[in-house]
Amino acid sequence: MTTRRSVRHLIKGLGPGGAERLLLNQVRAERGRVHHRVTYLIAEKSHLVADLEALDADVQRLDASTLALTGRLRQLFIEEPTDIVHVHSPALAAAARMASRTIPAAHRPAMVGTEHNRWPRHHRLTRLANRLTIRLEAATIAVSADVASTIRGARLGQVRTVVHGIDLAGVRQGADRAGARAELGAAVDDYVVVCVANLRREKAIDELIHAAQRAIADAPRLRFVLVGQGPLADDVDRWITEADLGDRFLALGYRTDVARILSGADAFTLSSHHEGLPVALMEAFALGLPVAATRAGGVPDAVGAAGILVAVGDVTALSEAYVRLSTEPDLHERCQTEAANRAEGFSVDRAIAEIGDIYEAVTSAGDAPRATS
Repeated sequence: MTTRRSVRHLIKGLGPGGAERLLLNQVRAERGRVHHRVTYLIAEKSHLVADLEALDADVQRLDASTLALTGRLRQLFIEEPTDIVHVHSPALAAAARMASRTIPAAHRPAMVGTEHNRWPRHHRLTRLANRLTIRLEAATIAVSADVASTIRGARLGQVRTVVHGIDLAGVRQGADRAGARAELGAAVDDYVVVCVANLRREKAIDELIHAAQRAIADAPRLRFVLVGQGPLADDVDRWITEADLGDRFLALGYRTDVARILSGADAFTLSSHHEGLPVALMEAFALGLPVAATRAGGVPDAVGAAGILVAVGDVTALSEAYVRLSTEPDLHERCQTEAANRAEGFSVDRAIAEIGDIYEAVTSAGDAPRATS
């Protein structure tokens, strides 16, 4: 029997969000080398279950109320031991840390957490619970330096920033520019700007629509496409109708072919008020797309000279950025070249190597038993 590292991932849901897709990328990159178990809570957020199971991950939904969560996790850790428990959701993290500490040290998994978003965007009770328990983790990973700067209560040296990555070749293989533009109804001269985002308040889609409305008035060749789902889907449809943008602003909902849709674009955009490090931004870089975005979270460090950055909430500046990219060919080309260059910094292989080093360090420290598979 071959011994290989065993990791249980805990995540709130397996919908199409950034944290979930990064987890999928990790499982895909480590297939055959690491035994991955993925446990999630929300039944309706199961979009990626089949993809994970196809990669030989053991996936299960944990049916537990908030009050019973710590006890249920403790039972799970004892009955199905792993070397490492890796938590990806702040709402789960405190319960998982406390559950692990009730297990005798000889049988206790090493705790690793990934912080995908800035702490200020979490509920205040979630922030308090995490601040009180974060020292129980052997290591804490932040997806950007900006996210790391908001973490509170960790030990010196506990937090390590790992800029996550994607399968760059896989994204490029999914490209179909001609087919995507035909589906979107984009003419040869249209300048297509795509946004990929969950439809939540922090993504400020209403501001994106207002900025698009202003930009189209000044540059009629602009066309906007929104990919994503979420609780504000009905509001988004209403906002688009009220803006009277017709087919110049399309909301496609959830798509499994994000790379294909992005390949039909001329630029990528985000209007967010809060961000960690968006997966869709990395995919845009893989396809060499210039960026127009707000300075939210880890976006500025990632974008650099690959686009135009504006202040959070500045609809006028965002609108002007769209106009400039679509009317200044030299600017578009410079940003396009820089985006392609920056893509190499978001390779999943580099990110997985760094995470692997962390896994090795926390298991070698004696905090976890070796599990076999």
